[in-house]
Amino acid sequence: MLLEKLVDLALEEDIGPGDITTLACVPAHLEGGARIVTRQDLVLAGQEVAEAVFRARGSKYRACAADGDNLGVGSTVGEITGPLRSILMTERVALNFLMELSGIASTTRLHVEAAAGAFAVVDTRKTTPLHRSLQKAAVRAGGARNHRFSLFDGVLVKDNHIRAVGSITEAVHRVRSRAHHLMRIQVEVRNVAEGREALAAGADALLLDNMGTSALRHALAVFKGKVLLEASGNMTPERLAMLASTGPRPDLVSVGGLVHQARWVDLSLELTAVP
Repeated sequence: MLLEKLVDLALEEDIGPGDITTLACVPAHLEGGARIVTRQDLVLAGQEVAEAVFRARGSKYRACAADGDNLGVGSTVGEITGPLRSILMTERVALNFLMELSGIASTTRLHVEAAAGAFAVVDTRKTTPLHRSLQKAAVRAGGARNHRFSLFDGVLVKDNHIRAVGSITEAVHRVRSRAHHLMRIQVEVRNVAEGREALAAGADALLLDNMGTSALRHALAVFKGKVLLEASGNMTPERLAMLASTGPRPDLVSVGGLVHQARWVDLSLELTAVP
């Protein structure tokens, strides 16, 4: 399973042939306990991978909160019991996953709250290689939805595809000849003229990409109700709130920054039971 492989590689990177400090300071027979606590308000994500990290070196992890929970300062995220060496050797890797993923969930929650239910907020493929499943799960924990997972499970005709074949029409026709009848074809467009060409060619959805506010409003007015509309590009919580406040509104807004602009949250591990 990818999660176990990822955890094994992460621990191998950090521990290598052995944790010099822990092996010197902590006798092998000692058992202990610890808890992970929050140092700031946050939306939690990453409990599955944290449990996998501690389990990989023989400790037991009990989650004290669920992904998607709002936690205040001083909240207990989870409790760990097992060999003290194991706890100390796996501490940093587990915390790093939790801090990164909870940062994504917390950032996502801000965007979802700004949208106020006026449209769906979705992520993108701008994710850390091999961390995509975890990061997209963190987006869901924050209350947003996932866009396509990878290149194999959805069609998105982008500007470089169009340049490669010469026109939107040709790109849509080529994709239509290969995609099965249940697969929706979405086309990235920069203005109303390109949107009209895409629809005429048979596109099922438009990605209104990197448009200024007035241009985006115009495109939404022209195409609303005709096809699924997704807006993207520089989508901050402030801009989402603006789009949500007045119509016409997109059906979806995709935000790469849910992942690549998220800031890690602050968590710590504290030993609670030491012989």
